[in-house]
Amino acid sequence: QVQLVESGGGLVQDGGSLRLSCVASGRTFSISKVGWFRQAPGKEREFVALIWWSGNSTYYGNSVKGRFTVSRDNAKNTAYLQLNSLKPEDTAVYHCAMGTLSWDYWGQGTQVTVSS
Repeated sequence: QVQLVESGGGLVQDGGSLRLSCVASGRTFSISKVGWFRQAPGKEREFVALIWWSGNSTYYGNSVKGRFTVSRDNAKNTAYLQLNSLKPEDTAVYHCAMGTLSWDYWGQGTQVTVSS
């Protein structure tokens, strides 16, 4: 099993920035990919970003390309999501997820609220 704990969310003004962290513990050797997702009230969960646990390939959802950056620190078993140029429509609970072929493990989420 792998446990994930996110942090770094908060209230920020339109145009502001935040950095989210996701710390993994447990059987982290089984992880091959790390993803970030978000879910706003009344909306479906949306893919935000992905990074492979080894290598440098990253992928982003269309709504965050050019504004968000995903990264990781393998030594710390931690993934990061840098959120820049935030907009009110970015308001959501942000979850990190990890796994191999599928998203096997999920964190509890961290709230990001962007005020206009």
